[in-house]
Amino acid sequence: MKKEDLPKIIPVFPLSNFIIFPKTTVPLNIFEPRYIDMINDSMKSNKLIGMIQPKTTVDAKNIPDLHDVGCLGKITSFRETEDGRYLIELKGILRFNKIKEQSTHNKYRSLEINYENFYHDLDNEKIEIKFSDLELIFKDLKSLFEKKGFIINWKALEKQSLDETINALAMASPFSLEEKQILLESETLDIRKNNISDILKTYTHDVFNNNTLQ
Repeated sequence: MKKEDLPKIIPVFPLSNFIIFPKTTVPLNIFEPRYIDMINDSMKSNKLIGMIQPKTTVDAKNIPDLHDVGCLGKITSFRETEDGRYLIELKGILRFNKIKEQSTHNKYRSLEINYENFYHDLDNEKIEIKFSDLELIFKDLKSLFEKKGFIINWKALEKQSLDETINALAMASPFSLEEKQILLESETLDIRKNNISDILKTYTHDVFNNNTLQ
């Protein structure tokens, strides 16, 4: 997608403990009427929506505040179920900074946004995966995922590029809302990799029992 084609105002889907990165694709199950409306409107226009995490704080109208950084995504697959739900796939395009919320007649929320800090997300350059960079992260994540009961196709991850692998792990990891937001806002891939490693250290060591996860 070209810079000049990027919308300055987008509908957003605030979803807790959920992030999407550029060049990654995620399935979404849409069932709330306001977000059904949002998808309908998006499908009639550019098929673009923004994913952003709500904060734990609320405004004067008791509406959750939104974090400052989210990710623009494009609907690449759409299917309606017999009970009226929408099953879509959303592909991450690039991250954005929230400028301000827009007042509209819609029941869903819309934001004025800016992409200036994240144009490099549009770079198509692939980085060959180096297992030496991810070996320890893989080991700790496997232990954490097993403990949490998560199932990950590790062989498929190992075939991806370095950026795709790190972003997929950041999305799938059972981290907190705040921790996932840190990963989303990490400026570069190397910083994100290091942040994953730092966060993992708090999970792979049981402070109270002084035991590491096996």
